[in-house]
Amino acid sequence: METVLVKEYRADVMECAHSGHICIVNEEGKVEAYAGDPNYITFTRSSAKPLQAIPAIRAQLANYYHLTDQEIAIMTASHRGELEHQEILAGLLNKTGIGESRLVCASSYPLDEEARYSLIRSGSDKRKLYHNCAGKHLGLLAYSQMKGFPLEGYENPEHPVQQEVLNTIAYMSGLSKDEITLGTDGCGLPVFALPIHALATAYMKLACPDRIEDEATRHAVETITKAMNSNPFMVAGSGRVDTILLQDENIVAKGGFKGVYCFGLKKERLGVTFKILDGSEEEWGYVAESILEQIGYKNRSTIERLREAYTKDLYNDEGQKVGRTETVFTLKYI
Repeated sequence: METVLVKEYRADVMECAHSGHICIVNEEGKVEAYAGDPNYITFTRSSAKPLQAIPAIRAQLANYYHLTDQEIAIMTASHRGELEHQEILAGLLNKTGIGESRLVCASSYPLDEEARYSLIRSGSDKRKLYHNCAGKHLGLLAYSQMKGFPLEGYENPEHPVQQEVLNTIAYMSGLSKDEITLGTDGCGLPVFALPIHALATAYMKLACPDRIEDEATRHAVETITKAMNSNPFMVAGSGRVDTILLQDENIVAKGGFKGVYCFGLKKERLGVTFKILDGSEEEWGYVAESILEQIGYKNRSTIERLREAYTKDLYNDEGQKVGRTETVFTLKYI
């Protein structure tokens, strides 16, 4: 039931076609529009990060460690390791007193090219802090420390913090935890497989916390999404889709590796998830823009920012225009 979402042309010959699935749910969690299969099961990857932060913030982690909104935002981030990201993460290490060696994510150089080459030129080594999931790991470790849970093994599904995360994701998505399949993410933590309509439901609730019955969870979501919208750069980085969409106070957005992307719309009271089946992220901006266009999204400046950052003209390494990209799906309404 997959459908082609994006086609790429070079010299008017189609070179690539990217298929996938899209699901949009309303404030009741019911499928309102789709392309492909709204029941398609995908791993959340990093799109789960705002949900994974809920247990800690719900338990007053921000008050306990006197966290700033920037520090809360980077707990939800797939940061690029730009200088400001490095500074906020170093401050979070210092504030919590957690040793960097505790993080189970691999040591790496920043994903941002300028930051990476700057460190290499200076002779600096890879660090766990530069891993794009470091903020999530620090948040979970800080929560374990606050609760008196063992820091060792925080990555294991049986760890009490991971059990809270699983229960929270089930609650937000409207599933039982037995309906969620666990795998291991690239950073070493559990990752969650669920239908895209359920993931869209979770993002609808991130955008519309009044749909969350549990008061403590509702307040935690309000704190997390406020931090993300007020610090969009912290959540991703320069020119990234997450950062562009989060500049719009009406949108809560987060992508994940291997082509999964989610956003919620506050005024429209919708949750959206799409999955690019070949795992590519290059099409995120095109697909998000087309979805917003097709639903008649009123904030044109957000759509224009996506168009500017993700032009449909394709260029080679020398800046010569060599092709074009087209979004080719049409949403079906129920």
